[in-house]
Parts: sequence; structure tokens; C-alpha cells
Amino acid sequence: MAATMIAQRRAAFGGARQTARSVRVQAATRPVWFPGNPPPAHLDGTLAGDYGFDPLFLGQEPQTLKWYVQAELVHGRFAMLGAAGIILTSIGAKVGLGFPEWYDAGKVVVEKNNIDFPTLLITQFYLMGWAETKRWYDFKNPGSQGDGSFLGFTDEFKGLENGYPGGRFFDFMGLSRGDAAKYKEYKQKEIKNGRLAMIACLGFAAQYAATGKGPLDNLADHLADPNHVNFATNGISIPIA
Repeated sequence: MAATMIAQRRAAFGGARQTARSVRVQAATRPVWFPGNPPPAHLDGTLAGDYGFDPLFLGQEPQTLKWYVQAELVHGRFAMLGAAGIILTSIGAKVGLGFPEWYDAGKVVVEKNNIDFPTLLITQFYLMGWAETKRWYDFKNPGSQGDGSFLGFTDEFKGLENGYPGGRFFDFMGLSRGDAAKYKEYKQKEIKNGRLAMIACLGFAAQYAATGKGPLDNLADHLADPNHVNFATNGISIPIA
């Protein structure tokens, strides 16, 4: 009996050591946000942009993790559009095209548009609500929205996987077709650029709150006098400065 118990303990200890060794090897062979520390077990490196970042373990439940992936992807895409729009309209304002800065754009649209703001708002609610409802149904049942119920579209709405619609209209350049390795690379690049864009949009908003200016004006002021015009001297980022 004693010999059996000792053997069982040795086996359990050996298994634990093997598991710990496997975790260390995994952490060493894949890039992680905190080098030298193993990623959470639910982040195994299969997701695009997975660097093991989940310090609060919010994605432990598989279905919740799946939804967070879609939420990040959609927010990243909107942020990329927003960041590009902010920069391009700012450039347009500087070169005399009459574009407003991003923080004045809504006001200018309302003043110059023949359609009143409540009508625009309700229209947007209906259109975005319809699109988000279709996305939600596709999340719950992948491929279900390619049933032809909208203007006869089938394959265009089936998608390759959740969040990646593909088809002739959503992937007219065929970037998701053919080389699987390239498709994986594009997904990785998209999510990384989406994360950067989300941070950029937050930075644009914070800089406007601090300086009352757009990103190009902020950049020009900083380049003209980097030692005295920076985040530490705007009076808000570091209040005691």
C-alpha cells in the first residue's frame, strides 16, 4: 500500500513538472505581452493577435471569449476608419479644401444639411440596428445570414468565419482566398492595426480635451518646440506641471 501511494505521488509530481515545463516552453516559443510569463490557458495562440494578454481572465469562458474577439475586431475596424477620417479631414483643412476639423465635423454637417439631426439619428439607428442584428444572428449561427432573405444575397453573406464575410462584395480583391498562410497574416495585421487605431482615436480625443486642437496642429506645435510642448506641459496630462 505504501509503495503504491509513493508511486502515485511520484507520478503526480512528475506530471506537474511536465505540465509546468510545457507551459514554460510554450511561453518561450511564442511572443507574449509579458515576456517570461506563461499566457493564460484559454489563450493558446490560435487567435489572430493573441499575445496572451488577459490579466483579469475575462475570456476564460469560451463563448465570452468568442464574443470579445468579435467586439474587438469590429471596434478596431471602426477605429481605423475614424483615425483615417480624422487625419484626412485635417489634411483637407490645411490645404484649403474647406474640410472641418474632426471635432467640428458634426456641427458643420448639421448646419449645412437639409435633413434635420433627429431624422439623421433615427435613420442611423435603423440602419445600424439592422446591420448589427444580422451580425448577431451570424454570430449565434455562422453562415445563417446567407439564406437569400436580403435581396437574394447568399454566398456574400455566409462568410468565411465569424467577423470575416468574404464574398464578391466584402472581399472583391480576393485577399481571403487561396493562400491560407497569407489569409492568417492579413488577419494578424488587421487586428494589430485596429488596436493601434483605437489607441490613436483615444489619443486624438484626449489631445483635443487638453489643447483644443487637432492632431496635425498638435504635431506641428510639438515639432516646433519639443522640449516645451509635450504631454507634460499641456496642463492636463500632469496637472502639477
